[in-house]
Amino acid sequence: MSLLPPAHVIAHISSDFPTKFGIPRQSGLVDALRAQIRFAPEYRCPDALRGLEGFSHIWLIWQFSAAVRKNWSPTVRPPRLGGNTRMGVFATRSPFRPNPIGLSCVKLEQVVVSPEPYLEISGADLMDGTPILDIKPYLPYTDCHPEASGGFAASGEGALLQVDCPPELLRLLPEQKRQALLGVLAHDPRPAYQEDPERIYGMAFGEFEVRFRVREGQLLVLGIAPG
Repeated sequence: MSLLPPAHVIAHISSDFPTKFGIPRQSGLVDALRAQIRFAPEYRCPDALRGLEGFSHIWLIWQFSAAVRKNWSPTVRPPRLGGNTRMGVFATRSPFRPNPIGLSCVKLEQVVVSPEPYLEISGADLMDGTPILDIKPYLPYTDCHPEASGGFAASGEGALLQVDCPPELLRLLPEQKRQALLGVLAHDPRPAYQEDPERIYGMAFGEFEVRFRVREGQLLVLGIAPG
């Protein structure tokens, strides 16, 4: 049996999530989230991007760089199931896998080739600095399967939270980031098994620290300040 050669990191993502907390649970949930794919020096070649502008979406193959472990477990506890039920690792998208590799479908907003090639994307679910191993175009005629079954995750994300953010706090953010933050909060950034209505959470978003509380389906933003 032959082994594959070591994977090369071709790029890193620049996003508004310096930590794992708050990152959407799947790609495409928050369209307003913008990020950039910044290529490593040896892959800053405009020719490598030729024709990519014709695709609306791309696949990102990336490394769970914050979840690399020496050992792996055949079962994991998906947060969607409350963190108490074990499922086979290959039936989940857990970062704790034999090979810590992630797969995300994102919208390609712009291909920039000068003065330095990079990709502007939206809807990403990656932490800032995540290593990108490969990029492939999304092909609607073969990658889209509306009839597919979703297993224990078929119900999707469920109801969105109602977000109450005082206007004077929201104005502290750059205008182009406001809808993205509200979208992230609506999808409930808390771990799925945490329901303490008195707990105050803190989340890093870009260069800001956001504090909030959740009660009876309503998320109240308590503070936004430079991090």
